[in-house]
Amino acid sequence: MQRTPMLDRLRARDAFDIVVIGGGATGLGAAVEAATRGYRVALIERDDFAKGTSSRATKLVHGGVRYLKQGNVSLVRDALRERGRLLRNATHVTSNLTFVIPDYTGWGRAFYGIGLKLYDAMAGKLSLGPSQLLSRKETLALIPTVEPNGLAGGVVYHDGQFDDARLAINLAQTAADHGAVVVNYCACVGFIKEGGRIAGVRVRDAESGDEFEVGAKVVVNATGVFVDSLRQLDESASRPLVTVSQGIHLVLPKAFMPGSAAMMIPKTADGRVLFAVPWHDRVVVGTTDTPVPGASSEPRALDEERAFLMEHARKYLVKDPTDVDVLSVFAGLRPLVKTGRATGTASLSRDHTIVASASGLVTITGGKWTTYRKMGEDVINHAERVAGLAAGASRTANLRIHGWVEQATNDAPLGVYGSDASGIRKLVKSRPELDADIHPGLTIRRAEVVWHARDEMARTVEDVLARRTRALLLDARASIEAAPAVAALLADELGRDETWRREQVAAYTALARGYVFTDPASRGRG
Repeated sequence: MQRTPMLDRLRARDAFDIVVIGGGATGLGAAVEAATRGYRVALIERDDFAKGTSSRATKLVHGGVRYLKQGNVSLVRDALRERGRLLRNATHVTSNLTFVIPDYTGWGRAFYGIGLKLYDAMAGKLSLGPSQLLSRKETLALIPTVEPNGLAGGVVYHDGQFDDARLAINLAQTAADHGAVVVNYCACVGFIKEGGRIAGVRVRDAESGDEFEVGAKVVVNATGVFVDSLRQLDESASRPLVTVSQGIHLVLPKAFMPGSAAMMIPKTADGRVLFAVPWHDRVVVGTTDTPVPGASSEPRALDEERAFLMEHARKYLVKDPTDVDVLSVFAGLRPLVKTGRATGTASLSRDHTIVASASGLVTITGGKWTTYRKMGEDVINHAERVAGLAAGASRTANLRIHGWVEQATNDAPLGVYGSDASGIRKLVKSRPELDADIHPGLTIRRAEVVWHARDEMARTVEDVLARRTRALLLDARASIEAAPAVAALLADELGRDETWRREQVAAYTALARGYVFTDPASRGRG
């Protein structure tokens, strides 16, 4: 998957059947859905794939235990079904994860145990394992560092885990494998209209500044928290569809939860659940639910959110984390569909919504990563009707995602590449100098960076350190120190000069400082 040939194909073709705008989970799912139905498909993303919300999740593929309490049975049922499919179709970037709910009340085990039995039943044949009640001793065996004072026992259940940004890259590759044109750093700057109907998009290539037109029978707006901007570009009087909520996560060293199980606290002060999840030899703690006035491409954790998560981490872990223990803090935005009834973002629906404008722009928003495939299926069904295309059958329920392997491995760091790992090993064999880490604190080989540039459309240092690898989230400081080495490797592959290298390092350093928990420059919102 290389950008220059893709860009050439985007510019050369007279028209596509479907153009998808947005390279996050929703847009990529739509592109895969459309391409596997045999349509001529193009996907454009103004930044990098999964630049926004889709790389900033809690790393869980889950039905949503908390939605049962809200009574949203249909959402949970769909999510559990999609959870099972995703773990089956993307074995290399997903896994079955054991969760423990600690009980400090004495009655919590019975209360949550009943709900989790329903959760198990709804998963049916796609269940990942049965829930069960735990004694105090069994709870401590699974989470040795949980706060023991007042602990009565717990409940264990199973959900899925994944690497969100890696899955996004694999979905782009999957769409490309099925003939789609997918291009990052290309923005929609306008619509082509004929007789009042959208007939294509005007595209700006961020790297060259060139603008050109791309025809389409139907255009899908899958830009997450930014959908209203495109809707208003289409119709200036469009009323906002989305309310934006922010959630943040802290990343701690593995020593704070050395076991393989995750912990879930079912209710926090803001009405959300709290997770402490082992991930890539770290622990991810989150999340918050904070209403924010609008969308930002680089949101920042607020001081009150930081304090909230630190307070809860100290409450439930034996060893209290300090500010200097936090390896990274990252924020993501949720596109929540306005209902006119909810009083806070924690109570707004996580269902997805599809609307079509008078000119034919099809917009999809809401939802969550776990249901990305179902969202893609639904929006392409809708797009077919809007464009008058012959209805096609969905083929994605059992579609193996690019990188799929029969048996997942723990071969860090190459395990997340799945079947592509062999290509990286061949690269190392041909160029032994690439068989070295880019930084002593990061398990990222130089060969991986070359692979990202050649086969995964990485164009910047941020692309590599934030999304092709997860260095920015796993250790923000170490990733800053690794930036010069990454810039040098990318410059060689992309034909960039020394000025580009310096600018890339400076830009990445400025961005990554916002992920350093103790850096004053990280305060506020970007």
